[in-house]
Amino acid sequence: MIGAGNPTGALGRVRGLYYGWWLAALGALIMAVGPVPLFSGMTVWNPVLRARMMWSKDQLVWAFALGRIEGGLFGPLEGWLVDNVGPRRMVLFGMLILGAGFVLFSMIQELWHLYAVFVMMTLGAAAGTWMPMMSVVNQWFARRRSTAMAVVMEGFAVGGVIVPLAMAWSIGSTDVLEAERFGWRATALGIGVLILCLALPVSRLVRNKPEDYGLHPDGDPAPAVQRTPSKGPSGEPAPDEVGYTWQQAVRTQMFWFMAIGHGCSACVLVTLTVHLGLLLDDRGFSLETIGLVVSAYTGVSAVFVLIGGYLADRFPIRFEVFAFSALQTVAVFVLLAAHTLPMVFLFALLMGAGFGGRTATSSSIRGAYFGRRAFASITGLSMVPMNALLLAMPLFAAYVSYDISFVVVGLVCLFGSALYLFLGDPTYGRLQGAPDAVENSGGVAKGEDQTRR
Repeated sequence: MIGAGNPTGALGRVRGLYYGWWLAALGALIMAVGPVPLFSGMTVWNPVLRARMMWSKDQLVWAFALGRIEGGLFGPLEGWLVDNVGPRRMVLFGMLILGAGFVLFSMIQELWHLYAVFVMMTLGAAAGTWMPMMSVVNQWFARRRSTAMAVVMEGFAVGGVIVPLAMAWSIGSTDVLEAERFGWRATALGIGVLILCLALPVSRLVRNKPEDYGLHPDGDPAPAVQRTPSKGPSGEPAPDEVGYTWQQAVRTQMFWFMAIGHGCSACVLVTLTVHLGLLLDDRGFSLETIGLVVSAYTGVSAVFVLIGGYLADRFPIRFEVFAFSALQTVAVFVLLAAHTLPMVFLFALLMGAGFGGRTATSSSIRGAYFGRRAFASITGLSMVPMNALLLAMPLFAAYVSYDISFVVVGLVCLFGSALYLFLGDPTYGRLQGAPDAVENSGGVAKGEDQTRR
């Protein structure tokens, strides 16, 4: 049993494995049961709500839009709370809100009920799943940051394979003339109860940072002392080994390139989250086929999440993010021509590879460039410009034909991908002196570690 006050020896390794890896696995579980039914599940929820509740796609897309507005308004506060209250408490708080939101979702009768509940669920998912667990992993890892974040996002990917299919099976059919299996209300209620039951035991396993237990990132010995002072991107003294403050980060060009680049590349996924089910439904594909397509591209992404994380720990991360983000653009243009199952699954293959490879790297790049001190606050602040883009693209697709809107989405993604190429090498990205410490402990060679920036 691991308690909050356990000594170093009890926590450093559990069953021979550095505890940071157990936290990454815990993050994967949280991602699978939290964001997946909400965001990946929208591809299933939207056609069902359109058929059963008689709401148009324009009305449905506003639920997602309000969630993006919430992210833009409260993202900085959520990040600040993660850094100052601690990820452990935020996981409990967020999962309770998310679970309660799904329970209320199962009871909605009016359109405004959907809007209110979706904002509530988005708040819970943001505050209690992705942001706090990415912050935890960024605290527990430096050299293996991207790989560890890839493990967390593997939960989103693997969950995205299983959950949409399970939801589609549980709901049954979108056809109002056909009987439902369990129905969408019972499905939503079951998801909510599951999340509520997991909230407390899962949060009890979260550990905020290794130093609280006498440990260091990656399980390494204490880092060697930096021999010469380093300079920041503007020539001023660089932040200390803990990393940038949010005030320092927002004054850098790279913060804005990352925020805008991430928003532009992520707008592909969020637009697909809202519109893919509706698009394929319009083209005559069944709900089960739609669920299978979502599971297919998330299944491919499950492989490429790990590939992307592994490569980003060994090669310049900005090139990794560019390549995988640009691949999403190719997938969008394939989708425009996809009127048969083979073409739809070609889209799923390309989208899964691009989205999967980008997923972990677009988060870990902030840790590589800004360090550990204020990772969640910096991430939360970057959500303001990000969510403006994530709000605009799905709304644009709701009011313009899919042929036009998806071309625009693809080009916006390509532009965002290119922004990453303008980032220089990180001036901060790992513990100062860590290569020497690792080298002395028989770990990765100093020269190899230099390639991981």
